[in-house]
Amino acid sequence: MAKIAVFNQKGGVGKTTTTLNLAALLARRGADPLVMDLDPQSHLTGICNAMVTAAERSLFGYFSAGASLSGLIKFTRGGLKIIPSHLDLSKVDTQFGKGPNVLNRLNAGIIRENLNTDRPILMDACPMLGVLSLNGVFAADRVLVPISADFLAIKGALQMERTLKALEQVLKKRLERRYVLTRFDGRRKMSWDIDQQLRGRFGAEVCETRIAENVSIAESPALNRDVFEHAPGSRGARDYTALLDELAASGFMK
Repeated sequence: MAKIAVFNQKGGVGKTTTTLNLAALLARRGADPLVMDLDPQSHLTGICNAMVTAAERSLFGYFSAGASLSGLIKFTRGGLKIIPSHLDLSKVDTQFGKGPNVLNRLNAGIIRENLNTDRPILMDACPMLGVLSLNGVFAADRVLVPISADFLAIKGALQMERTLKALEQVLKKRLERRYVLTRFDGRRKMSWDIDQQLRGRFGAEVCETRIAENVSIAESPALNRDVFEHAPGSRGARDYTALLDELAASGFMK
């Protein structure tokens, strides 16, 4: 099944929120997703109540000591399986360099342990372009790029496209990707202008579904919940349901 890196080099675009809510809905539908938190800030890990005190019990243990990925999986209250992050992951760039063996390390572990045979994997990639985010992209067969509907959105999207094209020269393949607008406010002309510009630039790779600015989406992480647990009848829950349905219908999740 799909290995999806949720990635944008710009912060604050809804990357972690999107990873959380898509994975939560997949779990509710019985898809048994595995989530990997590749961001040393550990926001996704914290929301899932999966924080670990010892760095070796996080993804850092895989990079630093060769711990098995499956042995690092934690089970959350909502039924998600997550490999947690830790602040020490920030040391990976300086400790291991950027050679091809290091950049393929995560993918090698996924393949070796057959973690992707019958379940989707969603990776919340670090926004900084380095060993962690590159491991996510090198392990992925698809990339989902959340883009917030603000004035820096187009600049960030173009930067992401340049980055992916550069990486594809190394990977020797084109990564299938989708761009999804988040924090969309239909009352603002700017939101519609950004939507139009993105579709003009990236065409069908821009999701039809837009994630609207929504109180429930903003509130749920503070309560350590996904939006479906916090407010299942909310606009936010409907939007993420529509997004998953769209991605599934297009084959992006397979």
